[in-house]
Amino acid sequence: MNRYPLWKNILLLLVVAIAFFYSLPNFFPQVPALQIGATKNAAIDAALLARVENALTDAKLPTLGSQLDEKGIAIKFNRDFEKLNDTQAMLQKKLGDQYTVALNSLSTSPAWLNSIHALPMYLGLDLRGGVHFLMQVDMKGALEKNAERYAADTRSLLRDKKIQYAGASREGQNVLVRFREAADRDAAKKELESANQDVIVSNGPDQGDLRTLNIALKEEAKKKIQDGAVQQNMLVLRNRVNASGVAEPIIQQQGADRIVVQLPGVDDPATIKDRLAATATLDLRPVNDDPGALEAAIAGNVPFGSELFEERDGRPVLVRKSVILTGERITDAQPAFENQSNQPIIRVQTDSAGGRILRDYTRENIKKRMAIMLTDNKKTECLLAPVIQDELSTNFQISGRMTTKETNQLSLLIRAGSLAAPMEIIEERTVGPSLGKENIDAGFKSVTYGLIALAAFICVYYLLMGVISTVALVVNLMLLVAVLSMIQATLTLPGMAAIALTLGMAIDANVLINERIREELRGGAKPQEAINTGFERAWGTILDSNVTTLIAGVALLVFGSGPVRGFAVVHCLGILTSMFSAVFVARGIVNFVYGRSKKLDKISIGQIWKPALAAGNAGTEIETTTETTTNAKGA
Repeated sequence: MNRYPLWKNILLLLVVAIAFFYSLPNFFPQVPALQIGATKNAAIDAALLARVENALTDAKLPTLGSQLDEKGIAIKFNRDFEKLNDTQAMLQKKLGDQYTVALNSLSTSPAWLNSIHALPMYLGLDLRGGVHFLMQVDMKGALEKNAERYAADTRSLLRDKKIQYAGASREGQNVLVRFREAADRDAAKKELESANQDVIVSNGPDQGDLRTLNIALKEEAKKKIQDGAVQQNMLVLRNRVNASGVAEPIIQQQGADRIVVQLPGVDDPATIKDRLAATATLDLRPVNDDPGALEAAIAGNVPFGSELFEERDGRPVLVRKSVILTGERITDAQPAFENQSNQPIIRVQTDSAGGRILRDYTRENIKKRMAIMLTDNKKTECLLAPVIQDELSTNFQISGRMTTKETNQLSLLIRAGSLAAPMEIIEERTVGPSLGKENIDAGFKSVTYGLIALAAFICVYYLLMGVISTVALVVNLMLLVAVLSMIQATLTLPGMAAIALTLGMAIDANVLINERIREELRGGAKPQEAINTGFERAWGTILDSNVTTLIAGVALLVFGSGPVRGFAVVHCLGILTSMFSAVFVARGIVNFVYGRSKKLDKISIGQIWKPALAAGNAGTEIETTTETTTNAKGA
């Protein structure tokens, strides 16, 4: 009746063992560390690790150990984060721009736990702290980029309206359009003013025989573009961070042109730092193939409106500053391999407007060259300058002596979105716990003291059955922590409050079971029958109460955000683990203690109150026997 089959006992022991090992890493402290990653194609190998260790030895900086894996190099220190800033700067200077040195914190759990992927759960900024980046948005660059885009739109508009012009180029934050005839200038002025209400179109100074129009943005339009640049950059940063797998990042605007990025418990801060700082904007530009232009540029006389670059194979190429297609029109970018050569490439897809622009340009410029330009960290390079062989539409591919790692990195950055304006990291530091060490300790103590208080009460009130309930409660806490660690959840202070609440709710289930068993004993049932019936009848009540609470938790999870959602995740998981521990774990322990006796005479479950008896004889002795219960029923 009260005996589990062997397979069920083995399964319970296996679950408890797994919970123990996967919750264990959370009890090892975190130490400050430096994470070293490669920015592009630099090698991360044992030679680099030896180079870093020698630099630290020369600087007389002791470490707690180092590790080399696919993510890079991690060096652990027994120092405060504030003292690591100088070490970080020293290593960054020695390693150069090919590598990124970032702050991190790593667990001191033994390697054998890491080998079975038993990792500590992430702690939020309010508990653990994390890495803080303050990024400056280049507002001047945002306006210049908008002017470059508007220059391209102006050329398209004048071609559509069949208005003759001698050139349109960006001059600072304005666009200057040149005409040979005053009539063409007047017609263009009328069309440009009607096409865009956010610009001021005025006659510019004559340039010899050329008449000019100056196109400038209105102040309110500039403010709108600048605000939009910050918002778009925040969205792009969020996409990049989410693609990197960072849990619950904080990305918010600070002032008019700055963005704060806080990353709690980052796993690979070096790579994330590189991705945050990268601009990775992709532009398609015409190649200047005018006779003698390339030779003149190589000699130092670069033609007006053009720039000299080198392709990845080292060949010089003269690229016009005018842009055919900007990164805003790109909707997707995926790494792939070319079918014939099996070389790494990037397949790019544009939106419908971008496809129309690309189709019109390539149809009119077959057998001419088009440069694929990538701007990464304010450095512009020509990936490829192929000859247009056929009309292109919304899909094309990028190749050009790239490695698989580089195509993965570039496609992620391009796919995450094009920045509306360049940014740079102007401050990097670690974030201390926002609630202070005292409040953090209080959070951990609340769970500890709550568990002790519940255990003390339940053991006094239910004696041995209370001890069994306490063991089930500890297993429940261990299961919850193990599950949170397995899914690599981020634990915040609201999450700790949910753990404390889970403990209180979990003990309710044990109270229901114990009171059901007492009720059966009061009714005259034999101890073995009372145990079996008590667990079976309590299960329905436990299920009903927990399901209703789970519905509320799911509602918080679906409609909540931030700390509320973190609370809901822990709360829902805690309900599931408490049901398992109260019903199955507690039943397994009870079966082990009492199920071995075929004829059980008594259960240590505390005093069984009998309202029908006088106050002086209100119940049986603490260890109630079957005989006593039967006599009481007969009386």
